[in-house]
Amino acid sequence: MSDCLFCKMVAGEIKPDIVYQDETVLAFRDVNPQAPVHILIIPKKHVETLNDLEDSVLAGHLLKTAVNLAKQEGLAEDGYRTVFNCNKNGGQEVFHLHMHLLGGRQMSWPPG
Repeated sequence: MSDCLFCKMVAGEIKPDIVYQDETVLAFRDVNPQAPVHILIIPKKHVETLNDLEDSVLAGHLLKTAVNLAKQEGLAEDGYRTVFNCNKNGGQEVFHLHMHLLGGRQMSWPPG
């Protein structure tokens, strides 16, 4: 999608602070972090919302990437949060599927 911010990152038109990438996913630090560690993990293929994710292999790969990054960032033992926001009322602002990996501080509940 030519107007999608995250597709532009995948295409190399915008340079995020990349922490990991492979042939399927791209992970980068959020420009507006809500925790000491705040990484976004996106599929390189455009998927608009979580409702549109039909590929269970991709879903598993997104989650496994989050676990690996949590370990890499030193979050695994103390704990971390993963979040998918879906559509406007769910808090989604960029309509390209993305998972937030947040950690490095105590998380509160409910999240807001």
